[in-house]
Amino acid sequence: MADIPRGALNRTARLASLPLSAAGRATLGLGQRLAGRDRDQISSEMQRRTAEQLFEVLGTLKGGAMKFGQALSVYEAAIPDEYAAPYREALTKLQNAAPPMPPETVHKIMAHQFGTGWRSRFQEFDDTAAAAASIGQVHRGIWHDGRQVAVKLQYPGADAALRSDLDQLFRVAPLLGMVIPGTQIRPLVAELRDRILEELDYAREADNQRQFAAAYTDDANFLVPRVVASAPKAIIGEWVDGISLNKIIAGGTTEQRNRAGTLLAELHFAAPQQVGLLHADPHPGNYMLTEDGRLAVIDFGSVARVPEGTPAIIGRVTRMALEGRADLVMAALREEGFIPAGYDPDPELLMDYLVPFIEPLRQPEFHFTRTWMQAQAARMSNFSSEESKMARNLNLPPSYLLIHRVTLGSVGVLCQLDATAPFREIVTRFLPGLDEPDTPAHA
Repeated sequence: MADIPRGALNRTARLASLPLSAAGRATLGLGQRLAGRDRDQISSEMQRRTAEQLFEVLGTLKGGAMKFGQALSVYEAAIPDEYAAPYREALTKLQNAAPPMPPETVHKIMAHQFGTGWRSRFQEFDDTAAAAASIGQVHRGIWHDGRQVAVKLQYPGADAALRSDLDQLFRVAPLLGMVIPGTQIRPLVAELRDRILEELDYAREADNQRQFAAAYTDDANFLVPRVVASAPKAIIGEWVDGISLNKIIAGGTTEQRNRAGTLLAELHFAAPQQVGLLHADPHPGNYMLTEDGRLAVIDFGSVARVPEGTPAIIGRVTRMALEGRADLVMAALREEGFIPAGYDPDPELLMDYLVPFIEPLRQPEFHFTRTWMQAQAARMSNFSSEESKMARNLNLPPSYLLIHRVTLGSVGVLCQLDATAPFREIVTRFLPGLDEPDTPAHA
């Protein structure tokens, strides 16, 4: 691995050395201020310096820190506008290139993964990395049959560094809680840790990509590059050209935003039924919009297996909520373990809590905006609100944590895109339990 800047190591050490109680108090205090209790007392300089300290550490470390930061970046749209500027810039940087490996190291990895005669399998191979990210980098080449390919190589020592980074980040999770208002950060960090560690397994990632590619072969809306060859620490796949969702977020046209948002929503809801897999890393760097209007998916390191598709209970509860049947919603959530035994939340408050999931379905098209996302986050992050108090008493069963996290992350990207999408039609078409034609949801 490339050397890690000493300054980043020093900052990481300072953060990791904080006692959990102190970190918790710091998070609670800042969370309360961000929620509005002492908001007028917080200076923009404090926000800027906090963002720099937290996210420079994430952005300069290869491995878990940067990958974790990329995962958090999908929630950027929830940050209030008055504090968003420093976070937005720092979070965006986490999706950009990290310092690449030198050519000598690249050649050693290729020889180790594909044999000393690896060059004979290529017509051309570019020693300069086309992209460098959290635990690996990508090189462009031309395969022996003339196909343009992307060669993804894992950094040497990425495994040990990744585990070390994630252990440190778990200790400072309370400080990172300020990035996602109203979210219990520790369960999220634990779940993200499991998903990120899976990304070390390039053989598993190649299998994921093969499954997606087979399911979406010649699809009119989606492009999944086929795997050409793979090894434990390397994947060679077909090269894809397109406009990154990062660029569309920064300056895309309304047509591009709406098209990308619509297809991203469809992928999230359709893939579990069509492939038996959920793409579990919805940050914008993993998607591109191609010239012919398809959504290209280019990273499959984080994928959840859902062989039975999305649990039907999610669709049923959604339909009940749309119909305003709070009693049935309460009963279903209690049966699934979302409402702990002995706790009886106010039915109306519970229905209000479901607004972020239900409101986009109340009309044929929904405009996802940062303002809307911020309003939903503000309700949950206000520690004195009744909704926030109720949310802290609810339970999120482990089997639903990943689906919940990826759904919120996908909605976050839709809001960054400022996309208008036929969300109701997409969800109705693909979410089990929401396909009954004579309910108010479809009126």
